[in-house]
Amino acid sequence: MIFSNDKAIYIQIADRLCDEILTDKYKEDERIPSVREYAVLLEVNNNTTVKAYDQLAQSGIIYNKRGLGYFVSAGAKEQILKERRSIFMKQRLPDLFRDMQMLDISFTEIEAAWKQYLESNQ
Repeated sequence: MIFSNDKAIYIQIADRLCDEILTDKYKEDERIPSVREYAVLLEVNNNTTVKAYDQLAQSGIIYNKRGLGYFVSAGAKEQILKERRSIFMKQRLPDLFRDMQMLDISFTEIEAAWKQYLESNQ
């Protein structure tokens, strides 16, 4: 994984795990990789991964079964979707609208681009 400089690495790790939950790589009540396994996979320090897991556990996305590891919480996917949609609507969409206005891009053009995107990603 290539990390960007705009966010802390542990947040990027937490985001990646959330992405994997959203794409059903890990389902409800399914075990996720251990802290060590994930740290090795991403080539990061164990402590950084621990911080990411702690954040996700505090948010209720994952939970720890003592001696067995971390598992995806019930309703985690829906919780992630709700949070990410809210962020998109409040932060990213206004920027998109501003850019559309500045660049004189219509909703019709956006819709055509969206349909083309969907067709090419089936």
